[in-house]
Amino acid sequence: MRAFLRWALADLRTHRGQAASLVLATAGITASLLISVALLVYAADPWQRLFTATNGAHVWLRTEPGAQTSALSSLPGVTAVSGPFSTVAETVRSGPEQAVLDLRAAGPKRPEVGRPEIESGRWLNGGPADGIVLERSLASALWVSPGDRITLPGDHGRSLRVVGIVRTAEAGYAPGDSPGIAWASPTLVADLLAEGGRHTQTLGLRLSDPGDTGYLVQRAVAAVGSPDVVDVSTWQDARTEAEGDNHLLGLLIGLFALSALAAAAVAVTGGIGARVFAHARDISVLKAVGFTPGQVTAMFLVRHTVLASLGVVLGFLATEAFGSLVPGSLGSAMDVWRALPVHAWTSLGVCLATVAVIAFATTLAAWRAGRVPAIPAARVAAPGRRRMSGAARFALRLRLPPSLVLGARAVMHRPGSSAATVLRLALPVLIVTITFGTWATVDRLEHDPGRVGLAGGLIARPNGVSNAEAERELDRSADVSAIHPGVELAALAPGQSKSVTLRGVGTSARPYPFAVVEGRAPTAPGEAVAGQGLLNALDVSVGQWVRVTVGGTPHILHIVGRCIETEDDGRVISTSYSTLHAQDKDVLPAYFSLELRGGADPSAVRYELTAASHGTLEVRDAVSSVPDLSPVRGVIVVLVGVLSLIGLVELSTAIFVSVRDHSRDLRAYRAVGMTPQQTVGTMVAQIGLLALGAATLGIGLGIPLAQWLIDQQSADGGIGAGIAGPPSWQLLTVVAVLAVGGAVAASVLPATRATALARHQLTHRDGAG
Repeated sequence: MRAFLRWALADLRTHRGQAASLVLATAGITASLLISVALLVYAADPWQRLFTATNGAHVWLRTEPGAQTSALSSLPGVTAVSGPFSTVAETVRSGPEQAVLDLRAAGPKRPEVGRPEIESGRWLNGGPADGIVLERSLASALWVSPGDRITLPGDHGRSLRVVGIVRTAEAGYAPGDSPGIAWASPTLVADLLAEGGRHTQTLGLRLSDPGDTGYLVQRAVAAVGSPDVVDVSTWQDARTEAEGDNHLLGLLIGLFALSALAAAAVAVTGGIGARVFAHARDISVLKAVGFTPGQVTAMFLVRHTVLASLGVVLGFLATEAFGSLVPGSLGSAMDVWRALPVHAWTSLGVCLATVAVIAFATTLAAWRAGRVPAIPAARVAAPGRRRMSGAARFALRLRLPPSLVLGARAVMHRPGSSAATVLRLALPVLIVTITFGTWATVDRLEHDPGRVGLAGGLIARPNGVSNAEAERELDRSADVSAIHPGVELAALAPGQSKSVTLRGVGTSARPYPFAVVEGRAPTAPGEAVAGQGLLNALDVSVGQWVRVTVGGTPHILHIVGRCIETEDDGRVISTSYSTLHAQDKDVLPAYFSLELRGGADPSAVRYELTAASHGTLEVRDAVSSVPDLSPVRGVIVVLVGVLSLIGLVELSTAIFVSVRDHSRDLRAYRAVGMTPQQTVGTMVAQIGLLALGAATLGIGLGIPLAQWLIDQQSADGGIGAGIAGPPSWQLLTVVAVLAVGGAVAASVLPATRATALARHQLTHRDGAG
């Protein structure tokens, strides 16, 4: 053991640069992975981000108005209470839309716990004539925005002005399931209660340990009295509902994180393997003085594991100390991540995984070190270098630069080692190409709505006029090129407990341009296109017939194509409105989808139609239900930085090996008259050619792989294959240029120093001789 420690300390003093580089590289990779995990949580879990920003309540209780709730604040584990808010249940209407809501009394100051986040408009000012603030999902269902008015059906017919739209971490509005949430002044709520509204009170509890939610709910119900508790909802319920829209986003970001970890593992494996190979002579000496293969293996394993652990600790401490200070989404991501209960074990898991990867890589390399023969002559007996190939001699006859020829020869001289280096360098380029393919897909979904079935740029709904009058009004606009009547119905399919969406849009004379990616568009009565989610749910394929029922009325449809469908997890079947109306005369248009002429501004057309109709038309932008993939951009930026660091680690290994190999040939280079600059150029050319091969391979494989992976993930999420967009060739050209140029630039200084040192040693030896 004493000899073991003495050799390890001596080796560290001799190779301080290598030890420091391993520690710093490990620290950088660890910090990058920790930031990636934080950003993954930040992007893939917007509900948690909103919960943190609004200081959300973990439990919401709705009780009878006379319930005694003062004991709740003193329950163990309860850190704060929001409310109680006097609440009235009402049904409101906006045009043809109707919704049930719980209207809470609130003052001009937003509550500290469960504080609504203002999205547009303003909060209440407390005046008796003030309006109403709506939660975002409720406002979307009612098609209202700040400044619009909603009415209370009934004898009083009260009209309320919407003054703000807010976001909360509570469960959103779901027709027939969850009522919407709104806030108004205490005076307004009291007036509605006096008019006969259902009176309750609402409280929010914030807990010290979210894991104790179930137990605290029982304690809270017991403290209030179960007969006085009307309803209970928890943060788990709200989070489960919110996570349904982020399945695709979570899959993509999870794929990125695993790819980064795989690239880090490959880079570390190659680097440690090269350093162990460089110690071959030292290993032979150790074995000659009595070290066993097991001791040699253990020395390398312990040494590199200790250095890696030191780097992991440094990376973790740096991330914890300075991560939240980074401006923008990175700092916000670190703050959100630290507020999560999973922060402790995810941090520990990332650190342990990094150490385990490096230990595994060291084990393989150390095992090879243990097999190094004790007699150095046994290694010298290996086959010598081959003669210069015919191609190299021909290249020299063409007067190509000798540095380029000899650099290419160095690459071809060890094809196995060169191929392994190219593969390791190509992996980060491959993943970068995939991430840029994802970026292109996000841009495609945002800027080409026709790809996701939104050929109609605007949606118009009649307000107090007949469908025929509304259609005549819409037809007057010169910017509207096509008007498609539409309706969406909840339908049941045989053997399905969950409803599917049956959509009818367009007519046989003027079909709606569905985004068909397989099969064809419906042209004849009874034909339909379906989303991938519906095909999966019913276990059918394009070309088959399906039967769905709406309120007892059967609809038999022939699926002739598959379209990109983003609503209801892809469980949508679409046909023409005329087909549905022919099968059931009671089906009438609920909206009109408007195609605009090329170059028309949707905002200007919307304003024109609204003004011309004098309020008889409600016109809104066609909103895509594609999951919000914009947070992927932030992940991509961080991931590219992580991969660049990993690529730099792998590049340093390639440069180290190149300098080591060429150091043996410097006497020959000098003998044939090569200048120091030409010698440096030989090493740089070798690295440049390896980087060029890696960039070509990574980009060449990354383009089709990116499209395949994205299509597979979207198919699993019910949207269906066909949304992937190819990465920009201009961007990929920049990636290739930066990869090759960066490799060349990074190799110049080490090659220059190695050449100068070697020539100095050779000159000293020749002079001594």
